[in-house]
Amino acid sequence: MRIFSGIQPSGDIHIGNYLGAIKQWVNFQKKGGCIFCIVDWHAITVPYEKEKLQQKIKEVALIYLASGIDPKKSIVFVQSQVKEHAELAWLLNTITPFGDLQRMTQFKDKSLKHKGNVSAGLFNYPVLMAGDILLYQTEVVPVGIDQKQHVELARTIAKKFNVKFGKTFYTPEVSILKIGAKIMSLTQPEKKMSKSDPENTRIGLFDTKEQIKKKISSATTDSEKEIKFNPKEKPGISNLLTIYSLFAEKTIKDLEKDFQGKTYQEFKASLTNILIEKLEPFRNKKAQLDKNPDLVNEILDNGAKRAQSIAKETMKKVRVTMGLL
Repeated sequence: MRIFSGIQPSGDIHIGNYLGAIKQWVNFQKKGGCIFCIVDWHAITVPYEKEKLQQKIKEVALIYLASGIDPKKSIVFVQSQVKEHAELAWLLNTITPFGDLQRMTQFKDKSLKHKGNVSAGLFNYPVLMAGDILLYQTEVVPVGIDQKQHVELARTIAKKFNVKFGKTFYTPEVSILKIGAKIMSLTQPEKKMSKSDPENTRIGLFDTKEQIKKKISSATTDSEKEIKFNPKEKPGISNLLTIYSLFAEKTIKDLEKDFQGKTYQEFKASLTNILIEKLEPFRNKKAQLDKNPDLVNEILDNGAKRAQSIAKETMKKVRVTMGLL
């Protein structure tokens, strides 16, 4: 089975990214055929600091490796190091209807957020993502729920290409977790946890014990006392229960029983301890990798070579079917 996914090197990767995507990736490695990309070309579709881009790329690479992505089992690489991503995206642009791109929710949201700097690249972002996926004959795309619409477009493009030019691409399936696909902000639990929001709204994968304690203790709950899962009426405590459940690997029902009659303060203290315990291996692995930057560079270089060998085969097939070769 061929599996592909990626994360942008922008903002600070947090537990929402891990629970919604990276944790899935680690589990998918057992099936083999995994390709995980750092999508830097996507990151430059909105304003960014060019001086920090390489640093952010390395940070995401460290997060992949520290979270359990094994370069012996999976291909890990940087998108811009495989030029075929851009080549396929351009060719797919020629068959993608303008109206389909206008309907993309993320384009609408980011256009409002970056008024005055809405680029053609941002508009065509979903086509580049379709190219990323189809380039590797991907069968399954494990992503967070916010990327579902983009994967659905990739499916539509693949089907259209196959009908127009002949069977060339697999039609990828999206894989989204039933629980944890959308972790919410610690301070605004009606809103998704975001890399671009203030630091106190999220738990970073490499946060210190002190940072975790401070953020959880100040996380929004409600004026009631009952520790019960009810996202509509109790979004704050429900979000914290979801986080606890996924890291402790216990059902929310069991957690409700465990904390029946206990205070929010007691619940938050326990959640803090769980997060410190579960994230400590990530911090330790990162500390080891920080001492060996050449190893990380070697992994990315080798990953790019392996990815490009697959990409070249796909592009040769695409050129032939389109009459370009």
